[in-house]
Amino acid sequence: MYRKLIIDACTQYPAHADEPFFHAPKGGLLTLAQVPIERHEFTLYHARQIVSPLAAMDLLLHKGVLLVQIGIAHVPIVVLNTHLSANYSVDWNPNNRYARIEHSQLRQLAEIVRAQPPEALVIVAGDFNIPRGSWLYDDFLEQSGMIDPLAGDARPTHRVPPGIPVHLARSIDFALLRLPPMSGVSVQSDLCFDQQLPLTNTGRGYLSDHYGVELRITWDSLPG
Repeated sequence: MYRKLIIDACTQYPAHADEPFFHAPKGGLLTLAQVPIERHEFTLYHARQIVSPLAAMDLLLHKGVLLVQIGIAHVPIVVLNTHLSANYSVDWNPNNRYARIEHSQLRQLAEIVRAQPPEALVIVAGDFNIPRGSWLYDDFLEQSGMIDPLAGDARPTHRVPPGIPVHLARSIDFALLRLPPMSGVSVQSDLCFDQQLPLTNTGRGYLSDHYGVELRITWDSLPG
């Protein structure tokens, strides 16, 4: 139901892709685009162990990576939309059972990034459920060759539920990129949807408990 509501409301993004499943798109992932989608595919994460009753939700959702390829100004653009398993312990120590699952998923995600053609602009975006600056974050950037335009930004990207200490809010949502050889490249990024907005018939409110990460990329031309 929510999938249809989003697609119907976002008329400025007529192209969309997801992997159908019996109760929601696999991984809870939906990608919208203004230009035609040339191809899309979904890859299920191998590491999806149920290490606690709460983790069963991640298994039921079939978390993974939704790949969408589009083309803009003769540049192939690959967008990898993902949502990693949650870390319900809020502990990213290398020996933590949740962190080990996230590490395995990030290694698989890095393999998908490396498999993309070198001439493609690759973007990985979503809820990583790991903090910026953690060993998991550093390892993924090293393994994938991606850069974080907001590196060092400590602003939280989500709001904690009532009763949870505010200091537990962290930067866990990212829009990362791997640039092909291009001239005159400019990259700008910032948080968005972090303020309340007018909602239909319900006053004002947040669109989500997470904020958006806006990424703007411009370039002059490809080599040659």
